[in-house]
Amino acid sequence: MPTTERARTSIQLALALLLTLLTGLARAAPQATSATPPPPRIGVVTMGPGEVFWERFGHDAIVVEDPRTGVRTNYNFGFFDLDEPGFLGRFVKGDMRYRLVALPLDEDMAYYREVGRGAWVQWLDLEPEQARALAAALAENARPENARYRYDYFTDNCATRVRDALDRALDGHLRKQLEGRSSGDTYRGEALRLASPEAWMWLAFDIGLGPYADRPLSRWQQDFLPRRLADDLRKVSGTTGRPLVAAEAELLPQRLPPEPAEHAPLLWPWLLAGALAAAGILWLRASRPRLLAGLALGFWLLCGLLGLVLALGWAFTDHQAMWANRNLLLFNPLCLLLVPGGLALLRARTPTPRFRALLVAVAMLALLACLPLWLQLYPQRNGHWIALLLPIHAALSRAWRRPAG
Repeated sequence: MPTTERARTSIQLALALLLTLLTGLARAAPQATSATPPPPRIGVVTMGPGEVFWERFGHDAIVVEDPRTGVRTNYNFGFFDLDEPGFLGRFVKGDMRYRLVALPLDEDMAYYREVGRGAWVQWLDLEPEQARALAAALAENARPENARYRYDYFTDNCATRVRDALDRALDGHLRKQLEGRSSGDTYRGEALRLASPEAWMWLAFDIGLGPYADRPLSRWQQDFLPRRLADDLRKVSGTTGRPLVAAEAELLPQRLPPEPAEHAPLLWPWLLAGALAAAGILWLRASRPRLLAGLALGFWLLCGLLGLVLALGWAFTDHQAMWANRNLLLFNPLCLLLVPGGLALLRARTPTPRFRALLVAVAMLALLACLPLWLQLYPQRNGHWIALLLPIHAALSRAWRRPAG
């Protein structure tokens, strides 16, 4: 075969092979394009407590990692705007509005790094379809028209939103594992423990919470706290029976003090303080009556104003945890009616029979606060306040039960 013809034949074979290769690639391309992308990686990010009062309970969010780009998006349910028109009024009424915000994980962590709050991530072992469905649901929820929700400290907050999103992705499997378990803790116990570094915050919770806050919680309910939810995620399984948490990693160290430890409240210091206060009242009545009148006037003002707040919170707000608060029998709004009599006592005037009758009524109502202590259906743990305030009300009633002779 001539050289030229051989060359032409070789070129034709090469072109034929190239055409065959290109045809195969063209047929394979649609198949590669239509292949299902790998599922996202889902994690729960838990942040430690902060120093600002609304940061005492900690925080959490859901992070979604794109397996193709490595981009991590944090879905954070804890955003609110103090400068938003009407925010303060809605807060007072119990109608607070928070929103879900999606932002890069590193950007979200910048604040926690700056203030010294720690953070760690728990990567979850979800089925591919569960991970995809959860990522899609979060992206839809983060749209501006869907992002806002009505916030509640105990039943609808950043942690319960994370918990509920995971439970939906697991077809209710998470709730089934946690609903029947209980550690015996209550909303009051958890709130007081976490608020204890701030005395005013501790007092506000303990005085303001009614019997709603004293019911024993299931683990599902107790997961309104981010750290409790993180602890429970370590103990549960996914729908396949494997542990739900596949791995954990620290994102930021906790430089601030950690959560306070649990401790049982003691009754005897309150009872001792109440008894000493009562003895001091009776001694001052005999030796320094005008000084006692000034102290009593401040006490009645404080009790009356606090009781008025409790009564208004029960009657006119949606703060369910304040309703039916039996501390109203101790921090009694009727104490405000004693103020004119207290002013008269400061001027060394004789108290009126109406004033003395009102003193007895306030003391008897404080005594009635003892009766519900034995109620098992709706208990309220306010025995320490009874131990402190009942002796004081009783002593003040005795001090002016009749005109000084």
